[in-house]
Amino acid sequence: MDVQKWYLRTSKLALALAIIRSKPADKSSREYTEHLAMLLSQEESKWRSKVEVLEAEVMQLRQKLLVGRLCSGSLKSGNLSSQLEAQEPKSSESTLTSMEDSGCDLSNEQRTESSDLSQHFVESCTPTHFPPLPLVKRPCAILQNPLSSHMQFLQYLLELKNLTESGNLKRDLTHFEKDSSTVSDSVFQLLDGLITFYRNPKLPFSRFWTEAVGTLASLISDCNLSSHILKKCSKKLEEFEKTLLHAILGNNHINRFQVQRYVSQSLVTLGSCHLLRKSIISLLLSEVNGFADDLGAINQEQASYDVSRYENIFYLFWVLEQLLQKETKEGNTSSIGHDDQEIKKFLQKHDETIFHLSDAFPLFTIYLWRVGILLNSAQIESLK
Repeated sequence: MDVQKWYLRTSKLALALAIIRSKPADKSSREYTEHLAMLLSQEESKWRSKVEVLEAEVMQLRQKLLVGRLCSGSLKSGNLSSQLEAQEPKSSESTLTSMEDSGCDLSNEQRTESSDLSQHFVESCTPTHFPPLPLVKRPCAILQNPLSSHMQFLQYLLELKNLTESGNLKRDLTHFEKDSSTVSDSVFQLLDGLITFYRNPKLPFSRFWTEAVGTLASLISDCNLSSHILKKCSKKLEEFEKTLLHAILGNNHINRFQVQRYVSQSLVTLGSCHLLRKSIISLLLSEVNGFADDLGAINQEQASYDVSRYENIFYLFWVLEQLLQKETKEGNTSSIGHDDQEIKKFLQKHDETIFHLSDAFPLFTIYLWRVGILLNSAQIESLK
């Protein structure tokens, strides 16, 4: 340790002497040092940009290679050809729900045309052609929309899965175990982009983002792909869930409600994946339980409260209702996990909270009652 400290001090002293001896006559040592630091920082930034561009090109090559191998393997087995003759590829484009205002246009870079995707995909499934995942040679294009290539690759993968028997896809992914990291790497980078956007979502709200969340949910719902994705992306998925939650609760802008409708719908879309639904429900109930405790303390002290937070909590109630209804409809009530601490806390304090808050906060208690009914119904169904 002493030797390392000595070498560090010696290196600093040598650098300081070199700067002093080489500085121009019209600059002080401090000014010259700051000038050198700025030049070094600019050079480092240029190299970092070049590395990002090269990494993006490498990722696109990996994506193209994996899809090509999977497609080629399916062709050899003869299953993809028969499937192609039997059916047309489904449109991968997600549609906005009735809650959403479809008056927002997509930029050219963010638009994913499902018809073009399907056409290119069919053309790609011939022995001499691979899916056209074009390499973008211009660095600026990659930096402007780095998520588009990941979206296209993941949608190709879903199209291939729909047109191939699941057993063959599983066999291919197992055979190309090393290449399957390409899927998880692409999902990881897509999640990074989604988290960055949803930290400060703004209108116009492009369809690209809602479609990206839908693609993510579809990938994780697939039993053959989920294990590869969750191994690497579980922590990033938790971060994304919390980011969506904060985007709803932490927004206090006057004209926030349209944005919150889109974000709430994105949370419902993510929760359509049964593997993520339990964690999302638990996260939402944790916020509701905490807010109910805060309102109880405010009611006792007759203190003022944050009106924006009070208004925002109803979007969480709406998401909870959608997810619980979906869980009941699918008959997966046992997967909700009534041993979950947040669910236990909610049900145990449910009646007492409604009794104490019904006069001061009647709308809040009505929504509490509705969610309680859904949770109790799910519990009864799971016992049958």
